[in-house]
Amino acid sequence: MSKLKVLIIYTISGILWVFATDILMEMYIKDYEVIMMIEKAKGLFFILFTGLLLYLFLTKREKLTKLDEEERRLHTLINSMVDFVNFKDGDGRWIQSNEYGLKLFQLENVDYKGKRDSELANYSSFYREALSYCEISDEETWKKETITRCEEIIPLPNGDYKTFDTIKVPLFHHDRSRKGLVVIGRDITERAEAERKLSESKQQYKSLFDYNPDPVYMMDLKGIITNVNPQFESVMGLPHDELIGTSVNDFIFQAQEEKEKLKESFTHVINEKTGMNTGDIGFRTRDGNIHFFSCTFVPMLIDNQIVGIISYAKDVTHIRETEKILRKAEKLSVVGELAASVAHEVRNPLTSLKGFVQLLKDNESQYQHYYSIMLNELDRINQIVSELLMLAKPQEMQFKKHNLIHLMTEVKALLEPQANYYGAQILMDAHNQLPLVSCEANQLKQVFINIIKNSIEASSQNIQIKFEREDKSISIIMKDDGCGIDESRVKHLGEPFYSSKEKGTGLGLTVTYRIIEAHHGKLIINSEVGTGTEVKIVLPIS
Repeated sequence: MSKLKVLIIYTISGILWVFATDILMEMYIKDYEVIMMIEKAKGLFFILFTGLLLYLFLTKREKLTKLDEEERRLHTLINSMVDFVNFKDGDGRWIQSNEYGLKLFQLENVDYKGKRDSELANYSSFYREALSYCEISDEETWKKETITRCEEIIPLPNGDYKTFDTIKVPLFHHDRSRKGLVVIGRDITERAEAERKLSESKQQYKSLFDYNPDPVYMMDLKGIITNVNPQFESVMGLPHDELIGTSVNDFIFQAQEEKEKLKESFTHVINEKTGMNTGDIGFRTRDGNIHFFSCTFVPMLIDNQIVGIISYAKDVTHIRETEKILRKAEKLSVVGELAASVAHEVRNPLTSLKGFVQLLKDNESQYQHYYSIMLNELDRINQIVSELLMLAKPQEMQFKKHNLIHLMTEVKALLEPQANYYGAQILMDAHNQLPLVSCEANQLKQVFINIIKNSIEASSQNIQIKFEREDKSISIIMKDDGCGIDESRVKHLGEPFYSSKEKGTGLGLTVTYRIIEAHHGKLIINSEVGTGTEVKIVLPIS
């Protein structure tokens, strides 16, 4: 109501009050003194009534002023916010919204107050669906009767979209009837995009780490393992929990040399903040096997500060074994070529020399001792030439079923005189019943002879031979108590021309290994200096 209307009503009411009361007093009261008293009372009442009206008017005006001021402040506040703010009544009608929200839904020039979301949807064809969904979302908040929070994606006309962290606060009367709803939506598009990119980066990193075909492990700056991928767990034979928190040094084989190599790589990566390849490092797995890793160390940098080291380990165990086999094959090839070119040329004059020496020995009695030595040496040369020829031209094997105990018995009988001469005895345990084995008898005898002769020449006193039946194979174990072989030399046994004996050629074990391989078997040598040597030959039954 305007101020002019209030003034007119007040004036008319005052005039009616004065004239109406005067007329009533003239009609019904005749006593002058009573009239004067009523006039005074009437004037006093009019003053009090007028003052009361004025007080009420001023009070209401002050309240309205304060309310307007509060509304202006609220309007200024919500319009200064970068969030979408919307107030609705209990029926979902819009009471007030900030400019950001109106602009967002293309409602800047729409009289939105008193309208529902579905009604406002008719004013914005692009946001029709989004506004209609708001009523559904609001209803879910009303039913929960508590503050709800969710992320909402709002499309933009230019094809982009905005992500809002939307909070809806339901307000209720004392009787739990709906009073109003406050909707606040914070634009978190940049944060959501950053989180999405971070999540993608994490997924890419996780894929690179977990599905890397090579073992990968992480360490802190003290060498403590902090994370491993499934491939590292598989190779090491240990679960994730048992690997985390352990030092990488605990798994290093050949401790001192490998640890020094590891320490140098750590120091380089930490100081230079660049990657480095350590070369081959031996890791001992749970089952005791050794796997060789070619490790590349790279720094883990956060804010340009190194916080750890990642190691990409390529398992080169099979590669190194293959290289070893190739080197051995290359040596054998060289020996074969040498044997092929030399053996025949040596054997021809050797036959002539041996014949003349035997002739001289039969006709000359003065130098019998020297002739015997010469014949022994010639026999030794002949044996070496035979071994060379065997390497140069491996004989075609005719496999037949044989009893290994019978073959060993024949070899034992052959070598016992030599063993007795050197003060050794050959003990054979032949109580086990063994099946026949498909083999080339003469070549297996040659293997047994080579091994037993080595034991005799190693100053052994006792040479024990026993047989063991396994599931699909037979093991022949020959153990002596001789001088033994140093561990560093055991791995070279079988290489051509490698021998620990003064006059040895190393060809005997080379031939032995070749024969066992031709029989699809295995030859395992274990030895310890001062204790003796054990040679185990494993041959398949079929």
